[in-house]
Amino acid sequence: KRTVDYEFEFPHGHDELLGLAYRTDFDLTNIQNNSGKKMEYRPKDGSTPFIPHVIEPSFGVERLLMAVIVSSYWVDEANDNRIVLKLPQSIAPVKMCVSPLLKNKPELVEKAREVYALVKEKYGAVMWDDNGNIGKRYRRQDEIGTPRCVVIDFDTLEDGMVSVRDRDTTEQTRIAPEQL
Repeated sequence: KRTVDYEFEFPHGHDELLGLAYRTDFDLTNIQNNSGKKMEYRPKDGSTPFIPHVIEPSFGVERLLMAVIVSSYWVDEANDNRIVLKLPQSIAPVKMCVSPLLKNKPELVEKAREVYALVKEKYGAVMWDDNGNIGKRYRRQDEIGTPRCVVIDFDTLEDGMVSVRDRDTTEQTRIAPEQL
């Protein structure tokens, strides 16, 4: 009876993202099962059998994924062309990254491992990163779409608070690890 196409503005132009077809009872009226009977639905309460109408959605996961990535990709020109994948937190594959400020300071690494274990148990999709300087770690996490980076620094050893950096704003706040 009617079909609607949902389109998306990809970099190469408008393209169909998904289709939704209202097929009425056409398909089931014109198909017979192996015994030669029409495809009727027989209600369990004994009321009159009927041929149901069909709504047929049609979409491809790859197009939806491409739309999400295209919508999320951003270059922060004000911040030295920082590449950011602004994935919504609910679909980000990595929810949080935990790092010691310096990997050659055992007391920072030990505390960072404690915080990592805490948030890993709570969120599951948490990454450990102690490779390179903190700026490079932030850039790496921005590129893969990690919404929050948690850093254990020397102040953490004094006050127990951790630094949390927001991917989208680059703002940092200090909170207790239990509040992550």
